[in-house]
Amino acid sequence: MSGTIKTCFLFPGQGAQEPGMARDLWEASDSVREMFTHAGRVCDRDMAGLLFEAEETELAKTDNTQIAMALADVAAAIVCREHGIEPAGTAGFSLGEYPALYTAGVLSADALFGIVKIRGELMEQYSRAYDDNTGPAGLIAVVGLTLDETGEVFDALAEHNAYLANHSAPKQLVVAGSGAGLAEAERRFDETGAMRIVTLKVSGPFHSPLLAEAQRDFEAELRKFDFSDPNIPFYANVTGDLVQTGAQAREFCGKQIVNTVQWVTTEQSIDRDGYERILEVGPGKVLSGLWRGYRKGEPACKPAGTVEQIAALESGQK
Repeated sequence: MSGTIKTCFLFPGQGAQEPGMARDLWEASDSVREMFTHAGRVCDRDMAGLLFEAEETELAKTDNTQIAMALADVAAAIVCREHGIEPAGTAGFSLGEYPALYTAGVLSADALFGIVKIRGELMEQYSRAYDDNTGPAGLIAVVGLTLDETGEVFDALAEHNAYLANHSAPKQLVVAGSGAGLAEAERRFDETGAMRIVTLKVSGPFHSPLLAEAQRDFEAELRKFDFSDPNIPFYANVTGDLVQTGAQAREFCGKQIVNTVQWVTTEQSIDRDGYERILEVGPGKVLSGLWRGYRKGEPACKPAGTVEQIAALESGQK
């Protein structure tokens, strides 16, 4: 733990990616460059080329995004630690759960990138079955409505291949669906009074029953990897609460493919456990914004995804 400041690392997932991400971390840290090399060896990819040179459309493909985001998140954590900022707990949003598992000592670097590579390939493969002439399968964010206000809508949407994927904030929900399912969801939520509906930079109906076949294949692959018990508190998407054992972490990795990301519950658990500093460790400010939607005041969630942002943070030793 870093000094007297009890810090929780939160790792963003798909949708936060952008071309050129983590370049400054790569330039600043020998350890980050070594991790790029390590990830490239496991994934059989030129990771610097993928993160720094790929076009946005190429980077947005799930089998590319997942390995790229996992590496960018881990790179930010490395630089945080080089600045004396150590996590006392960790969680991650969707794909971000895997850098969190690595940070909590549940997964080795080999296992992290090996699992994420398989996960991205399977989710991309099975997502394409739900593209249709209405559009590609994916996710949309619905802003301005609560779960209580939308329960009947979600009940009706199931027959249209659309489901609740993420409970992101008290008034922000994410819907997963086929192309036609998302079109129907957008129509119904607009009629229900949504303030805004946004198509996310994600290429599949993640965290929904539509990926049951991906879950089946993924769980078979997970059995090939070692999962250790967490060495710091780790909060899972499936329940929003602490995971006690490696076996439980493995189980939840499989379930996460088809289950709603319970991010509001995760934030409540983190709040309950008394962290004094919350950091978004990775690209963008998505999780910082979601934390503001959950609660006002301190501790705020602060971005820590660039060298400049990390250097600006008060050192945990002060």
